[in-house]
Amino acid sequence: MTRNKATRAGRAPRNTVWLYGRHAVAAALANPARRRLRLLAERDAARAFAAHGPEIVDRDALRQFLPDGAVHQGLALLAEPLADGGLESVLDAARSRERAAAVVLDRVQDPQNVGAVLRSAAALGALAMVIPDRHAPPETGALARAASGALESVPVIRVANLARALGRMKAGGFWCVGFDAGAGTELAPGELPDRCALVLGAEGRGLRRLTAESCDLLLRIPMAAGAASLNVSAAAAIALYAHAQAA
Repeated sequence: MTRNKATRAGRAPRNTVWLYGRHAVAAALANPARRRLRLLAERDAARAFAAHGPEIVDRDALRQFLPDGAVHQGLALLAEPLADGGLESVLDAARSRERAAAVVLDRVQDPQNVGAVLRSAAALGALAMVIPDRHAPPETGALARAASGALESVPVIRVANLARALGRMKAGGFWCVGFDAGAGTELAPGELPDRCALVLGAEGRGLRRLTAESCDLLLRIPMAAGAASLNVSAAAAIALYAHAQAA
């Protein structure tokens, strides 16, 4: 790990990101694919990460490098963003599995929601998350902290055109299953195809028309009468669990 003097002014150099919080930092340190540049730690937190040679700083110094209100738990890691393996890497990985699922998010822009979906994707064995280049959050410390380490284990694939990406996934053997509260068919555990791209839209707006038209089928998640719509991260967890139950 190298010290980068450009960070002394409180701003990360280009093409780097400050990760913070114990789970996010520990996962990044354990990930051989993550290029790490500088680890800052308050004295109490430094003890658990002594093997990584942290720079010991006080709380005020640490705050200078992070967004206002960041819940850092005494740790911050300057790192380069993870490399994007591209959509073909997901299709290649799926070929070696009898069953595979990937989560596709259509313009979900809240990093807390994206991070929460990543946590469910990691817990339920998803191959990857696919998101558009635009109208999706960049890799940030807030997203990584919400993912609680899952950013290091679930590849995030950014694509220029979501509809074309779904078409490529279908050509690669995936069924594209969109989730829409107005769909005529309910999700039934145990009935999802072996290879699924689980496509979810942002709260309120849902799937865009072209995204929905690019899906092989649309399903709704059954809910009690009068219930409010589900948060996208909750919907993703249900969809992933339903796919896992079909194994």
